[in-house]
Order: sequence, then structure tokens, then C-alpha cells
Amino acid sequence: MGRIRRASPAELVDEWPDGTATDPIARVAQEFAQNLREAMGDLTVRSVARSAGLDHATVLAILAGRTWPDLATIGKLERALEQNLWPTGVSFDR
Repeated sequence: MGRIRRASPAELVDEWPDGTATDPIARVAQEFAQNLREAMGDLTVRSVARSAGLDHATVLAILAGRTWPDLATIGKLERALEQNLWPTGVSFDR
């Protein structure tokens, strides 16, 4: 049996990354990407990825909403940027 394809965060948010999320979990990914973008400031994607020990394509995919960031990636990015990026309380906002 094959794996069921899960929609990407960008597929669940009109006009990613600043549009309206149609799914509460996609809203978490949306706010994470927004927090990441803000925390990066003037830093390049490559420099952030290097500091975090990630491939730059991973950071680009998160920012573009093409992928769901996993816990290890989130932790590496938070450590590299020395900021909390994970949005709290978003998935149960009504």
C-alpha cells in the first residue's frame, strides 16, 4: 500500500506565505515560515543553512511552503538563529 500524499503548506494557504490558511495545522507552518523569514533578516539562505547544518534547499522549501519542517530541522534553525521560531497556540485558535 502506498503512502497517502499530504498537501504542502502552500497548497493550504491562499497566496503563501501571507494569505489565509484554510487548515489550522497549515497555519502553524505558515507562521513558522514567517518567523523564519523575519529571524533571517538580511542573512542569506545559504548562510543560515550553513549555520544550521542544513542544505540551503531545505530552508528554501520551508520558506516557499513546499515542505513541512521536521523537528530536527526546526531545532537546528532555532539554534542557529538563537530565536524561538515555533508559533505557540496557533493550531487551536478559532
